[in-house]
Amino acid sequence: MGRSPQHPTLLMIATETGVSASTVSRVLNAKTDEAARRWASAETIRRVRETAAEHAYQPNPQAVSLRTRRSNFIGMVVPRLQDYVLATIHEGVDEAATAHGYATFAANSLDDRGRQQRAVELLRSRRVEGIIFGDAFYDGEFLRYVRQQGAKFALVSRRVPGFPSVTCNDELGGRLAGVHLAAIGRTDVAVLSGQPYASTSIDRTRGLVSALAVAGIDVPAHRIIHGPFDAQGGRAATEALLAQGRPYPDAIFATNDFAAIGAMGALRDRKLSVPDDIVLIGYNDTALAAELPTPLTSVHSPMHEMGKQGLQMLLRVLDGEDPDPVQLTPTLVVRESTAGG
Repeated sequence: MGRSPQHPTLLMIATETGVSASTVSRVLNAKTDEAARRWASAETIRRVRETAAEHAYQPNPQAVSLRTRRSNFIGMVVPRLQDYVLATIHEGVDEAATAHGYATFAANSLDDRGRQQRAVELLRSRRVEGIIFGDAFYDGEFLRYVRQQGAKFALVSRRVPGFPSVTCNDELGGRLAGVHLAAIGRTDVAVLSGQPYASTSIDRTRGLVSALAVAGIDVPAHRIIHGPFDAQGGRAATEALLAQGRPYPDAIFATNDFAAIGAMGALRDRKLSVPDDIVLIGYNDTALAAELPTPLTSVHSPMHEMGKQGLQMLLRVLDGEDPDPVQLTPTLVVRESTAGG
């Protein structure tokens, strides 16, 4: 084969493959295989892509932007990017975005509705093509407003009924924790539930309570403590539990590993041992969980994969699809913090 021209064009690829330049453009600009198949057969798509690759074809980004009004930017709104879980999810989003020719912007909302709206306004002012929300409130009020404004988006980490999302199956994760606690004989279980407006709090708590109910174990309302998904929140929630007086719970389920770490600190200060006095389970199975002085039993959530699939779902939304929510499968990783049970 002869040497490729220095600046291969759509017309050249169209001539070699025997299809129109518009078909070549649509195939090469399609974000997913499904979108490409709207315009061409699988065989045509293969020929176009192979010919473009042989000639090292690269679209002119300025021309593409002017022609399609695309910016190739994706926005992401998270409670706090310093949060390990959301940072890991963002890495997955960014990795997948780069693979599809996009760059990402992230904004922090601090789980504040006013900041959330300002973050969206900022991202839209930068002409992002779509937004990924990692800070959705379960009531969906703000998301309905964003949809009415014409913005395209998908959710990660937290789900909201009626909107496209990629999350962990958090209710199943809670059930895994509940089954484990029942199996090791725990009967007085407390929950550091997180924030009541987040599906992660709602679903993980519901799963735990339902699994324990099957085992004949009740979780009374005063044993469910809400608070931030961080170490300070976990400490404060555990101190509130202990302030209820004896008998203390014999197990604590924290809906976030960092809340579990905060709980460890509060228990240590009261001279209570994990797992001998109180067993402890976290959630997400962050890198720290296995490295703590008392390694933490935790529900593993595929955070990085969640981000990658969240970006892929957003691309489907941008292509006009209405994808069903996706829930990734959690697993329970048992370590020393419940081994004494």
